[in-house]
Amino acid sequence: MMIDVRNLSKQIDGKVIFEQVSFTLAPGSIVGLLGRNGAGKTTLMRTLVGILLPDSGLTLIDGEDILENPKIKTKLAYVPDSTSFISQYRVKELVNMYQAIYPNFDKESFLGLLAQYKLPLTHVRHYSKGMKALLAIILAFSTGAEYIILDEPTNGLDPVINRQVLQFIISEVSKRQVSILISTHHMDSIEKIADKVMILKDNTIEQVISLDNTRQYASKLQVAFADGFPEELKNLSQIKVLGSLGKVHTLVVTQDIKATLEHIRSFEPLLLEELPMSLEDVFVAKLGGEDDVA
Repeated sequence: MMIDVRNLSKQIDGKVIFEQVSFTLAPGSIVGLLGRNGAGKTTLMRTLVGILLPDSGLTLIDGEDILENPKIKTKLAYVPDSTSFISQYRVKELVNMYQAIYPNFDKESFLGLLAQYKLPLTHVRHYSKGMKALLAIILAFSTGAEYIILDEPTNGLDPVINRQVLQFIISEVSKRQVSILISTHHMDSIEKIADKVMILKDNTIEQVISLDNTRQYASKLQVAFADGFPEELKNLSQIKVLGSLGKVHTLVVTQDIKATLEHIRSFEPLLLEELPMSLEDVFVAKLGGEDDVA
């Protein structure tokens, strides 16, 4: 029982968006999809749910190809990064629409969640951006779908609504063992709720990272040298300098961690201290910092 994406590839206007992407989404898991702007995250999500046709590869839901058996897609709910698709309807119209598409849509649960989060039964155009985002997610979870794909669900939301969305997702996963694939730029949010993250880089899944221990993938250090940062260390591909203040440099080591630490020590630093490693540090080290162009 899982989503199994096998060797999915897609080109648009002759440009490779992604190729040979493979991964699985197991029951009760929350998986983050990370990548720079323009990396192809939204196109990948739209392709794996069947909105866009892949050039090659397939998506299996519980062993069945979604393109060969469209009915299997009732086990899947997708929330795009824009809420414009629901803004033209009244809430009751959305309920009727979702009931027609999803045979297991739970209207009672849906109405209970609306009341819990104080969302009115009015036309959705009267909702704020945060209310629309929360409504779209509640609709998805009310479908009874076992697999839910969320594209930037908290983008642009204020901290209060963002916290409500995250708490709701965690609660629903815990209660029903649904599986979540979530694309986001909010490192702090995904770090709080995800079991693992996939990094989309150079048109494919470059790495899958378990969030149980980010230190196994990289190490964050503060170092200082009497005569400045050695040029030899600057030229090492596994070292990414995050910032400098005087003689003190903050850096991330992404490969051959033990050997690289010993190499740094050979330059007799005045300071060498290991710091806590965050998901954002891993993201910057793997995909580049703000000074890089996507």
